[in-house]
Amino acid sequence: MGTWPALDWEDQMWVPTEGTLSRRAHAELAGKYRSALTPEVAGVEPHLSASAAARVGEAAVEMARFDAEASSIFGDSEIAPITSVLLRSESAASSQIEDLTVGARQLALAELTGLGGEASRNARTVSANVRAMRAALDLADDISEASILTMHETLLHGQERAMPGRYRDVPVWIGGRAPTEAAFVPPAPERVAVSMADLVALARRRQIPALAHVALVHAHFETIHPFVDGNGRTGRALAQSMLRGAGVTQRITVPVSAGLLADTDGYFLALGAYREGDLEPIILTFADAAETAVANGRRLVGDLHDVRETWRERVTARRDAAVWRALDVVIGQPVVDVRHVQRTLGVSYPTAQGAIDALEDAGALSPSVVGRQRNRVWHAPEVLDSLDAFASRAGRRRG
Repeated sequence: MGTWPALDWEDQMWVPTEGTLSRRAHAELAGKYRSALTPEVAGVEPHLSASAAARVGEAAVEMARFDAEASSIFGDSEIAPITSVLLRSESAASSQIEDLTVGARQLALAELTGLGGEASRNARTVSANVRAMRAALDLADDISEASILTMHETLLHGQERAMPGRYRDVPVWIGGRAPTEAAFVPPAPERVAVSMADLVALARRRQIPALAHVALVHAHFETIHPFVDGNGRTGRALAQSMLRGAGVTQRITVPVSAGLLADTDGYFLALGAYREGDLEPIILTFADAAETAVANGRRLVGDLHDVRETWRERVTARRDAAVWRALDVVIGQPVVDVRHVQRTLGVSYPTAQGAIDALEDAGALSPSVVGRQRNRVWHAPEVLDSLDAFASRAGRRRG
């Protein structure tokens, strides 16, 4: 069971660019290598064992149930915080798979308008991944080559060496200094466009169970590796887009990458099995990741709900005061300034400042010092602690 077309291979010649390597390294690395030839998969019918089909079905149901639960707890208004929280958590976990690690406070700082330059480099990179995830969800009804290119351009905007929004025109490889010593070499650049057209045709099919469909498209995308950089993050953004398009999620982002992060060795082994023609390992990996993500996400939602209820008990203000709505603003964006609260709530500057002062008096917010000057910024320690605890539970586990 689980049979799927395996990769074929073609011989290539690697000649390093003159001046990029020492003479000795040039002599060691130049030579023949094999690059992948991806089979056409758009019309192939995936055959799953009964147990695998049941597992992905159960996992998809759990994701849909969590989507409804989280939305019922925090609501679905324009400032409902859990949507932003889970999207940011998914983006951070997806980036951590690529060894880009950032704490909740630095990421929230990078997300705060106008302060990206004060955040760490990793935080700014992960913040770009948040934007790419948002773009992916906005394009959930239009899975196409153009939408995938938009996700990539959003992720790597301004990084011209990564060719944002364009397919690669050079070989890439995984592992080693050159393709001649790599663990895996994706298709030659001239084959990328045809392979991506086939991938999009697969992604647009509707008869495959949703989570199995997402896993297959993701594995095939990672095998093509269509970009110079950002393939993993773009591929996981595409997965979220497909989950939204299939209706598995409707309001929130289930942090599947946090589930994959729990066993990255298993994830990469499953990708290898897919390339050899066995599709069940990657499908079961996604099912496991989804269930792990839901369990961790439920705990995060519960923690944040408890934080909000504690704040409600501490805050003293009129029933119609802006501070009550500001509670959710701060949970969704746990590093804020007055302008952010003002814009989000649609209130005056003094009203926004009053809401922040009330939250500071209640111990919900603490003042921060950003950069060399004392920029007026506040952070929510209890929210940031909950987010860092979520990331710690997700944790990278190696075999």
